[in-house]
Amino acid sequence: MNILKSVGAVVAGAVVGVILSIGTDEALVKAGIFTPIGKPMSDSLLLLATLYRSVYGVLGSYVTARLAPSRPMRHAMILGAIGTAVSVAGLVVTWNRVAEFGPHWYPLALVVLAMPQSWLGGQIRVRQLRTVPLQARISANS
Repeated sequence: MNILKSVGAVVAGAVVGVILSIGTDEALVKAGIFTPIGKPMSDSLLLLATLYRSVYGVLGSYVTARLAPSRPMRHAMILGAIGTAVSVAGLVVTWNRVAEFGPHWYPLALVVLAMPQSWLGGQIRVRQLRTVPLQARISANS
């Protein structure tokens, strides 16, 4: 049963990050700030996307760690490994398509930031757990 909870925790964190990222992208496209997918954006807009995707990555990893039945940091880092793999796939797919997807630094940044943001999300949860008395933790996990 714990394996299902573990998988669910990782999936939930991924869904949070993906939905927030896509939702923000769509809102910025509709507002006329971002160009539609497949059209290049300026470096400053790509930096903005990198920043909010990083924040959402931290939040998604926190959600994963929060929902994890045990070892919250391990769960957050598993999500980070999945994020790294997905980012590497995106890097490979877009590498020779700079005219459509912009400069190489953007997908490289997503690859480089995947693990640190997952670590941070996991650490936030671990620090929360350290401040909760032991008895409250035992009751919460029952």
